[in-house]
Amino acid sequence: MGLAKGLIGLLLAVPLLASAEEIGQVSTVFKFVGPNDRIVVEAFDDPKVEGVTCYLSRAKTGGVKGGLGLAEDRAEASIACRQVGPISFKGELKDGEEVFRERTSLVFKTMQVVRFLDKKRNTLVYLVYSDRVIEGSPQNAVTAIPILPWR
Repeated sequence: MGLAKGLIGLLLAVPLLASAEEIGQVSTVFKFVGPNDRIVVEAFDDPKVEGVTCYLSRAKTGGVKGGLGLAEDRAEASIACRQVGPISFKGELKDGEEVFRERTSLVFKTMQVVRFLDKKRNTLVYLVYSDRVIEGSPQNAVTAIPILPWR
């Protein structure tokens, strides 16, 4: 019972992150058994910035391990965020705040998107990267959205 209360408390303390919606995918490597290796395109809305949607493309490993969720996906990802409506903020923005996270291996590797506010240029900057418990990857991608009035 104490463990269950602790887990519930931990989940409530973790800020809500965006969840991705799959937009489409293409197959890159045929696998005889299990799903093919593929590139997946996903979209998510920034949970604290209304009017902003980010699009991620990333590799997903197929085969038997990929089908069972045991494969480790590659670290490469691409991101493009766009203004899709009037921009408004739902609370205070913190530089480097994580807005999206998805596991890319069974335990140790995640892909993350963090947001920065460039006040001098009135621009939102989004960075996608992958990390591991022991060793991360320097591979990353960045996109920026000027905060402009919506027409």
